[in-house]
Amino acid sequence: MNEFETLKELVRQDKVQLGVHVRKMNVAGSPAYRPVETLAWPVGILLACSLAAWLTQNVHVGAAVLAAGMAWWLLKVQPRVKAAVFERTTELAFSDERLFDGLWAKGVLTLYAKLEDGSARAATRKDDWRAFTRALAALKG
Repeated sequence: MNEFETLKELVRQDKVQLGVHVRKMNVAGSPAYRPVETLAWPVGILLACSLAAWLTQNVHVGAAVLAAGMAWWLLKVQPRVKAAVFERTTELAFSDERLFDGLWAKGVLTLYAKLEDGSARAATRKDDWRAFTRALAALKG
């Protein structure tokens, strides 16, 4: 089994955690980016607060609608967007080793493992993920 397949198996078994830099992946041009998912709610919130202020002719009502919309975005919508970007990036990364290498080189992916002796190991762009996987496979199996 090569390092890529070993890594996929270690992640599947929850022996290694894959980290994704969501901000780098949730931008235009990224394969994990969905503009409707990212922009629809903020635009809707701005339109709702403007409409509320215009209809009531009261800037305070518009500000209240804006504050409520921002709270809704931060507490409900943004966590779902982050989870969706993480999921799409993980699927993309594990679909092909070359894609994984490209995302690794851009600093999008990280690896973290908590060992049985209580110590932890991590790998980032500056590290070799293949060496990290070989070392963990030797320790775990």
